[in-house]
Amino acid sequence: MLLRHTPKEITERSALMINPAKTCQPIGAMYAALGIHGCLPHSHGSQGCCAYHRSTLTRHYKEPVSAATSSFTEGSSVFGGQANMLQAIENIFAVYNPVIIAAHTTCLSETIGDDLKQIRKKAITEGKIPEGKYMISASTPSYVGSHVTGFSTMVKSMAGLAETTGKKNGKVNIIPGWVEPSDMEEIKRLTTMIGVKTIMFPDTSGVLNGPLSGEYKMFPDGGTTVAELISAGDSIGTLALGEWCSAAAAHELDTKNKVPCQVLDMPFGLKATDRFIDALRIIAGVSVPDELSLERGQLVDMISDMHQYLYHKKVALVGDPDQLIAMTEFLVSMDMCPIHIVTGTPGKEFERRILEITKDMPFAVNVRAKGDMFLLHQWIKNEPVDLIIGNTYCKYIARDEDIPLVRWGFPILDRQGHQYFPTVGYKGALRLLEKILGVIQDRKDRDDPESKFELVL
Repeated sequence: MLLRHTPKEITERSALMINPAKTCQPIGAMYAALGIHGCLPHSHGSQGCCAYHRSTLTRHYKEPVSAATSSFTEGSSVFGGQANMLQAIENIFAVYNPVIIAAHTTCLSETIGDDLKQIRKKAITEGKIPEGKYMISASTPSYVGSHVTGFSTMVKSMAGLAETTGKKNGKVNIIPGWVEPSDMEEIKRLTTMIGVKTIMFPDTSGVLNGPLSGEYKMFPDGGTTVAELISAGDSIGTLALGEWCSAAAAHELDTKNKVPCQVLDMPFGLKATDRFIDALRIIAGVSVPDELSLERGQLVDMISDMHQYLYHKKVALVGDPDQLIAMTEFLVSMDMCPIHIVTGTPGKEFERRILEITKDMPFAVNVRAKGDMFLLHQWIKNEPVDLIIGNTYCKYIARDEDIPLVRWGFPILDRQGHQYFPTVGYKGALRLLEKILGVIQDRKDRDDPESKFELVL
């Protein structure tokens, strides 16, 4: 049952998407907003939309996600939601007292033409935004883009808060892209080891992976402060991790505040982490610490020791563009063969990057931007793989085709740990490699005849 009705024969589809390899823009905008300290995300649309966005993030992070909504009714759906939004702004600051509101649109408010920037100006004019409080907004209709583009748009709005005083603060802006709170913690650990002072935004560490203390806090201790976002305009440079998630905000800072930027791949795996560390080393003007060289050596050692179990294993990948580019490079560097790669986010540049990374592989590669998991399943039926790496929705394909699955990406709804254990950096790559080896060797133990069932692998 499940997905076993998926046909092996592939036909081109121009107006139908089945099992999308993405979710909607507002979810990305809401996740980014949670990375600001004292921020209340606001969904400008119906209550149902907001409930969906909150529940998706809650199920992935296993943490309560607070957000407000304009609560559209039939009247606001026809005549516009400005009145609802203005009342919401007033109520939010009076009742919840956030430092900042980060509002995003939905399909409904975009379709009727609501302009959040205009509504914000009116709110300021009418005194509904108190002194010392802030509001930013992002246009995120669900019928275009994906959660990745929604995230990028909201982060660009954060960069709009940056101001320039003419005096540099000696810090480097780090825009980490859509990664786990644990990954953001790891990036901060790496920058601290090298000796680089940073402003990271957004930063969901301490917000969506905090402790159970017995004390309720409307706004957790973590997150980038508004003061830091304002100060980002005086930084000496910006490192944007991921073209799709982070480049727009970095270019905004470059254009508006003259903060030079460099766009790198997300630091998943050996080579991408090397480039990130090298960029930090150059900025700081220091040598790489011995402790960091040790971590890199441990990763290289594990790759070398376990190479025989990785060599020419075929892999299917599904996820977000920035993450998939770095993961593909990591797998290829270990002589694994990612042959089916799908993202739901549009962008032909993604396909070009993947084909460039995999050009020397001994197998043909299927890659599709703005694709879906139905197509991925069909590719797998035509060319089976040894491993699938992707989010929880991959479990249906993995079960139907009897293929090992490594859960990675967004959303992960049926496992724990991703918000606590990083997969970026050398330590994160070790964890990724351990997970990959674990499922490959579990399958070997399951399938080997007794004559090959070994105690030591």
